Amino acid sequence: MNWIILIIGGLFEVGFTTCMGKAQGSTGTTALLWWIGFVLSVSLSMYLLHRATLTIPMGTGYAVWAGIGAIGTAIMGMIVFKEPAEFWRLFFIFTLIASIVGLKFVTD
Repeated sequence: MNWIILIIGGLFEVGFTTCMGKAQGSTGTTALLWWIGFVLSVSLSMYLLHRATLTIPMGTGYAVWAGIGAIGTAIMGMIVFKEPAEFWRLFFIFTLIASIVGLKFVTD
């Protein structure tokens, strides 16, 4: 169950980075709503990381959480913010995914 909590926490990390990017490109009420989304997402992300690492080793939990955030943020950058999806960028995203899966298999 804590692995699921950790994954959800990583997805909220993607949420807070996406909200931050959208807020920076917005003004007025729209920007305020994006900043509220940012605060909620970062709070939930940190709380879920804390909950997951009560039973998952801290180093593994943090690495997986950060990896999910990094991968998700890179993908959102390509989809939402039209960042380049070049071969080497995709290659290293896939190696990061392989590393995260490897950490899951070697951790009790």
